[in-house]
Amino acid sequence: MANMSWIAVFVAALAGFVVGGIWYGPLCGKMWMKERGLTAEDIKTDKMGLIYGTAFILSIVSAIFLGHFLAHFGAMSVRSTMMISVGVALGFIIPAIGTNYLFSGASRRLFLIDAGYWLLFYAAMGAVFVMLG
Repeated sequence: MANMSWIAVFVAALAGFVVGGIWYGPLCGKMWMKERGLTAEDIKTDKMGLIYGTAFILSIVSAIFLGHFLAHFGAMSVRSTMMISVGVALGFIIPAIGTNYLFSGASRRLFLIDAGYWLLFYAAMGAVFVMLG
């Protein structure tokens, strides 16, 4: 895979996962639950290990593909790496969830919360690939 660093992939996935914990925890957790029509009790389940484990595996998948994509460009500047990483979120992820949210009737606020998360998720992963890639 085009000289991709597996350590960077793991750390990038972890960084994205941590961003999610902060974003959907203290920063936007209450707003997100309100927009989803959930309570704190609703999200407490005995399947949290499975949910978090699967979410982390999906973060690894995202990091593998971003790392692979970035590795094909060879040595890049910090600016270029961050533009590509954030560009993936702005050009692919956010329009895709935006389309889903439009057709499902989700609120604009929910879209902004989730879009903000994905933007930060890919920015965090890009930052890791700058440092470790």
